Amino acid sequence: MDKFFNVSDIGNLDKALSEAFQVKKTPYAWKSLGENRTIMLVFFNSSLRTRLSSQKAALNLGMNPIVLNIGTDSWKLETSMGIVMDGDKSEHIKEAIPVIASYCDIIGVRSFAGLQDREYDYAETVLNQFIEYGGKPVISLESATVHPCQAFADLITIEEYRKVARPKVVLSWAPHPKALPQAVPNSFAQWMNAAPVDFVITHPRGYELDPKFTAGARIEYDQMKALENADFVYAKNWSCPGVTDPSKYGQILSKDMGWTIDDAHMAVTNDAYFMHCLPVRRNMIVSDSVIDGPKSLVIPEAANRVVSAQVVMKRMLESLNDGEGI
Repeated sequence: MDKFFNVSDIGNLDKALSEAFQVKKTPYAWKSLGENRTIMLVFFNSSLRTRLSSQKAALNLGMNPIVLNIGTDSWKLETSMGIVMDGDKSEHIKEAIPVIASYCDIIGVRSFAGLQDREYDYAETVLNQFIEYGGKPVISLESATVHPCQAFADLITIEEYRKVARPKVVLSWAPHPKALPQAVPNSFAQWMNAAPVDFVITHPRGYELDPKFTAGARIEYDQMKALENADFVYAKNWSCPGVTDPSKYGQILSKDMGWTIDDAHMAVTNDAYFMHCLPVRRNMIVSDSVIDGPKSLVIPEAANRVVSAQVVMKRMLESLNDGEGI
């Protein structure tokens, strides 16, 4: 494995899940795999779970993790081409990436969408430059359009807690005071479409996600109807994806608190589990009573972030070691 962006990069999902549960049961069984290997975790944006889970996963595999916070631990990086660098950015990403790559074996990158230029964001401009100029395996630790480590952890969690062979999983938009990217819902939709679940997405009109991530999912604009008989409810805000009108990309079209997941919403489900990637705005995304309730999976879900990251790193290390005849 030389990159991890999309569900297709993980291959057979049954095999990946089986491997995930092996890793979860015996996390140190592959400690020698990463001996004398270094992973560089590059953060353009803030993080809690991604930072800690990635470091823990690397340590479980015997790797040396180095965390680089762009703009605080390093110079600010210019990511656009062909511009005069007369602003506050002192170094260009075209030089920075090969330098970073020379110090490590695997690179993890976290770089959010700017939500100003849809074409720039959806081209995954920053992430693809790490591939082009780094020459090392690259993991998306959340990029402009995807968050695969989160979606893989979500799938592991659903597999652990499902009570039926084909559970109904609902992704519900919820209100938020700030404009947020679409990376988490994009990846969640992509992974659920590939999994053996009955997948439904519900959101106000105008929040339609890019079809390249949602194709195959059922879209229901009536939230309460979508939630009927759900086994898992995944709440998440996202700003306007601008699919039909790029001029609205990144805008907040609604703050309707009627979409907040509360007891009344959960009452129409099949005693569903509640999921969210965290951090969460309490009493906007979800009520205290739901997130603190017995069916909330937000903490086990977060714990599985170590497992998903470790499976990906393990596969990359195996590919690297096989290539060197180890």
